[in-house]
Amino acid sequence: MTQAAGTSIDPAAMLRSVGLDPDSPLDVGERITDDAYYDLLERIATRMGSSGVELPLRAGALMRHDDYGALGLAWKSAATTRDSLERVERYARLWTDNMTYELRQHEQGDGADFVLHRFGERRLGMRLSNEATLASATSLIRQRTSTAFRPVAVYCEHRAPRSTTAHERYFGCPVHFGCEDDALRISGADLALPNDLADDGISRFLLAHLEAEIEALDERDPIEDLVRQTVSRSLSAGVPRMRTVARRLAMSERTLQRRLAEQDLTFKDLLAATREQLARNLLEHSSYSLSEIGFLTGFSEQSAFTRAFKRWSGSTPTAFRQDRRASLPPRQESPSP
Repeated sequence: MTQAAGTSIDPAAMLRSVGLDPDSPLDVGERITDDAYYDLLERIATRMGSSGVELPLRAGALMRHDDYGALGLAWKSAATTRDSLERVERYARLWTDNMTYELRQHEQGDGADFVLHRFGERRLGMRLSNEATLASATSLIRQRTSTAFRPVAVYCEHRAPRSTTAHERYFGCPVHFGCEDDALRISGADLALPNDLADDGISRFLLAHLEAEIEALDERDPIEDLVRQTVSRSLSAGVPRMRTVARRLAMSERTLQRRLAEQDLTFKDLLAATREQLARNLLEHSSYSLSEIGFLTGFSEQSAFTRAFKRWSGSTPTAFRQDRRASLPPRQESPSP
């Protein structure tokens, strides 16, 4: 990104400002916080003045597969553009923990949307980063196919910058802002384009290695725990939908569904189990009223909470609370002074 700014900035100073050593070899595993990265982008764009709107496009054009380490090699060795994007969808979380990708197949036809999911405040730095990611994906497809790839359309959630001329020139297609997703729309014909460096042997070797890393990651951060934590934090605002939880975990709904299925879990069952466990804990260990506990577990009416809790436990919330408190040892009185 600093290279894309040209002479407008001192690249080494910018990198040092976020704790990166400009003289060290490239390390694709080295990370900085989201806020530090977004702040860096905002400062670079400000220094570039009126041309700052082109920063993410220039950065995307400069990206090469080798900049992404093993993920870039997996992209290059895949048979087609579709295969490459499916690998990014599955393995990108090995390199980043603040976003995921989804290759969303169209209901009709053989085209698809390559969707970027990133959770957090949609500040300027995030918007620049999202545009750069879409520009990078476009550039990487162009580098590995024999035709001049152009998306059918580009979609961005954020509002349009001052000028979109550079965007439409870079992507070679309509670019829409204020949309539901950040995505590239790709035709079926372009998804079927062969990669000029496709290699089945290298692919098999890489995929075995990446699958082992995914398994290790799942063991370290069990998806069940992540979903339970996210649901618990969301319930006071209402029962969260699967798509909402997925976005807060920086992944697509399809990815979340797949990861749960790999553990023989469903979102519906986890949601119910989380609400039940939270209700039990609050009844036993808090002084909240039943209506307050119902609200905190995602129920708009106390009567609905009572019916659900009886279905879960076989007793009413009041009976459950009385029973639990009756089983506690008596509190020791403090000795008189």
